[in-house]
Amino acid sequence: MTQLSFFDSHCHLDFPHFEDDRSEVFERMREEGIDRCVSVAVDFDHLSRLQKLAENHDGVWFSAGVHPNHEVNEEPTVDQLCKLSNHVKCVAIGETGMDFFRHHVEPEIQDARFRTHIRAARHVNKPVIVHNREADDASMVILKEEKIEKCGGIMHCFSSGWETAKKALDLGMYISFSGNVTFKRNDELREVARQVPMDRLLIETDSPYLAPVPHRGKRNEPAFVKQVAECIAEVKGISLESIASESTENALRVFKLI
Repeated sequence: MTQLSFFDSHCHLDFPHFEDDRSEVFERMREEGIDRCVSVAVDFDHLSRLQKLAENHDGVWFSAGVHPNHEVNEEPTVDQLCKLSNHVKCVAIGETGMDFFRHHVEPEIQDARFRTHIRAARHVNKPVIVHNREADDASMVILKEEKIEKCGGIMHCFSSGWETAKKALDLGMYISFSGNVTFKRNDELREVARQVPMDRLLIETDSPYLAPVPHRGKRNEPAFVKQVAECIAEVKGISLESIASESTENALRVFKLI
């Protein structure tokens, strides 16, 4: 029987959560058929370790960016982002966006930072990885005003309703679902997953966070993206093979790997 192939579109393999067993994490990932992933940046300070991870592993790419709630001494500039993303294995800008759930960084600063990332992405023609938490209206306004359709983007770890998903889809964006789609009380999110067109759907772990059922409460890792795929296949009433192949094709397309 041929093993299915999956693409974890968003994880953080450089985080210290994996310091003690990173090689085993990669082994489990391959054993479960997760052949490709993007390890996503949250700051500039640790970008070199992301680069090394990607350089040392086939099927691993990375992004360049500063998380909306990451406190920094100096704000990133368009030129910085363009230069940092000028690496053969850097496939995206971000993660960036708006987060009103936690207020480590003031909304006005998040707004300006988000716009800077999108402008850099347009310059280098790479997609933007968007973090959006309890900031639907603000995020959608910025995405539209900054013409996200010119570079493309991903609503990562989607947790909003269908109205926001529809607005993002209308801007040409992809919607990525993480382990939270498997949580017992997230019927509304599963309904969003059911409605998202197959050609715009991605799967991710956001590991080490948000481990899917039945691993909830444990450290998440790319090997668990299969459970996200299984959940979406069930709610859509289609085969796991379809989710695996189409979400992988979508990831390869949005990250411009084909």
